[in-house]
Amino acid sequence: MEKKHLSDIAIAQAADIKHINSIATKIGLTDDDLEHYGKYKAKLPLRLIDQAKIEKSNLILVTAMTPTPAGEGKTTTSIGLTEGLNKIGKKTIVVLREPSLGPVFGIKGGAAGGGYSQVIPMEDINLHFTGDFSAIEKANNLLSALIDNNIQSRSNNLNIDPRTIAWKRVMDMNDRSLRQITIGLGGTANGIPREDGFNITPASEVMAILCMAENFADLKHRLGNIFVGYTFDKQPIFARDLKAESAMAILLKDAIQPNLVQTLEGNPAIIHGGPFANIAQGTNTIIATKMGLSLADYVVTEAGFGADLGAEKFLDIKCVSAGLKPKAVVLVATIRALRHHGGAKAEEYNTPSVERVEKGFANLGKHIENIKKFGISPVVAINAFPSDTDEEVKLIQQKCEAMGVQAVLAEGWADGGAGMTELAKSVVKIVEADESDFKPLYNWKSPIREKIETIAKEIYGADKVDFSKKAELQMNKMEKLGFGDFPICMAKTQKSLSDNEFLRGRPTNFDVGVREFEFAAGAGFIIPILGQMMRMPGLPAIPASEGMSIDDDGVISGLS
Repeated sequence: MEKKHLSDIAIAQAADIKHINSIATKIGLTDDDLEHYGKYKAKLPLRLIDQAKIEKSNLILVTAMTPTPAGEGKTTTSIGLTEGLNKIGKKTIVVLREPSLGPVFGIKGGAAGGGYSQVIPMEDINLHFTGDFSAIEKANNLLSALIDNNIQSRSNNLNIDPRTIAWKRVMDMNDRSLRQITIGLGGTANGIPREDGFNITPASEVMAILCMAENFADLKHRLGNIFVGYTFDKQPIFARDLKAESAMAILLKDAIQPNLVQTLEGNPAIIHGGPFANIAQGTNTIIATKMGLSLADYVVTEAGFGADLGAEKFLDIKCVSAGLKPKAVVLVATIRALRHHGGAKAEEYNTPSVERVEKGFANLGKHIENIKKFGISPVVAINAFPSDTDEEVKLIQQKCEAMGVQAVLAEGWADGGAGMTELAKSVVKIVEADESDFKPLYNWKSPIREKIETIAKEIYGADKVDFSKKAELQMNKMEKLGFGDFPICMAKTQKSLSDNEFLRGRPTNFDVGVREFEFAAGAGFIIPILGQMMRMPGLPAIPASEGMSIDDDGVISGLS
């Protein structure tokens, strides 16, 4: 793979960006169909969603093997595949999540793809974009303010027990100091003192709700169903009891509309919503996916982290809820990640080793098996890096072929759509052969315990699931609250197929433990907590923000 200079890519990006109207024209839209946010961004009204067209279009999911901390390039592959599909004459839109400012300024940097497979305007997308995250944050924190105001009130008090409040404030930044705080200090005029804390915005249930909502009425209904806590006489309190849902929905009236931007090669891209995949469902909004399927023949979308997290939740939660049926899955692998799972240390990720790649293939092989359990034929995309060797690539292709799966070298970072046409042809071949027959892994109406055990055993490879005493009590409580038919949204480390982040490759002979539960009554899923999960990350010792700069003309560097 020829190494391209990032400066060349930046120049190409600046030269190639087109007015959003020209992008809209490619998918049959006019200026009247857009709500403009400057020259290069626009909102798409929900009236453009066409159920008849959705049923005829082809949905492609991009997922990955268990990633290294830097990720394996799902977004880059998704964008590159979109460029490749358009190059071979398929009308295609990529539909992605919005980046969170926390990771942008923390460890991962920008999240708009990379190299010649980017969505643009990259800087806007990575920063405040169209204000969706801000609206979600404000809606979340409005509910927090209403809760504390009700506790303080003497005339309109719902008798909420402050010790039971499950709702936290949110902010879209990595700030560990806000995980556990005390509020209401400073005397009677400043509220009732209680313990509280902040989650990062992608972990807010409001984000999850926005991504699960089918329309504005459904959004309001789900917001009203948010569980707040209990009264002193142990009665559940929901956001609707505080009459919060309409005001929260007002704050989200623009955020519910998907955002239209473009790829580096001038193809349409929709970016909307951004929940994390280790603690939430990890995929863009149902509305955005349906919008893409209404406006194109092919839609490429991605789900966060490895297939054990993002893809499982996409298929078992989002697709079942929305009635979506993916036609193919692209499973992204990198030789770096295979070396990692084969025992390489971080400083050895770029050191060729056929032995480590062969050993690390066990992880990729398990993910291939898992995708097949959903009745879908995967294609493996080997996301190319300069340190890859031909011998390592051929080994992966041979081992995939032995499993009945094609592995294709994906060079979208270096060559954009031209480096992805072979992958595009492989995807189209599966779609046109109608080889996939999607079926979810479990029935939502099965008992909570059974659903969790199915995921843990079938997807992770666990021998059994251990439930703590606290988790057992919480399961009974959720059944009594009427949440037994909710799907399962596992909260688990992304670093391993197991719940132990140090177990690489394909772990065997292990159990997983459910420490406790959370539930998102508005989003409509149950969240088993496996191990210690952070809903408010911290910054690394050297955050990505230290490498960023802006000159006197407003030109930003170091953000991608």
